[in-house]
Amino acid sequence: MSKKLVVYFSHKGENYSKGRIVNLEKGNTEVVAETISNIVDADIFEIVADKKYPIKYDDCIEIAKKELRENSRPKLKQDIDIKEYDIIFIGYPNWWGTMPMPVWTFLEGKDFNNKKILSFCTHEGSGLGKSESDIKKIVGDAEVLKGLAINGSEVNKSEKQIKKWLEERLE
Repeated sequence: MSKKLVVYFSHKGENYSKGRIVNLEKGNTEVVAETISNIVDADIFEIVADKKYPIKYDDCIEIAKKELRENSRPKLKQDIDIKEYDIIFIGYPNWWGTMPMPVWTFLEGKDFNNKKILSFCTHEGSGLGKSESDIKKIVGDAEVLKGLAINGSEVNKSEKQIKKWLEERLE
């Protein structure tokens, strides 16, 4: 039986949802990560940047845009050894068409050989963007399976969609 890990980066506080700003006590990606972890009985790890992102939506997206433009790699608060895991789920919000830069930091420091990678993202209309191709560039010889994009405003009613995706990918 393969050992599974759900790794995710999420943002709570102000988020864009259905054309307006809403305040989330729990980030959308965290909701999906916990759902996946519960369904497949996986360990879970949150990617947390050393420097906290602002709660205010506009401030947060400006920092995210600057980090992407500068190709920065924010320092992380903690790390996890992935050696014992065979299947790794990687979750994130779609920020400017790809993964937030802390996810890049996490991925670039790991050996993904002989692992299956399944990405999932939350978004408000931009889907996975180019994040899947970015992941493929980083993880080398890992098997990268088709990811899942979930509209952020729909995460609380996405369990059926998540189960279907998992059944199709983990047959």
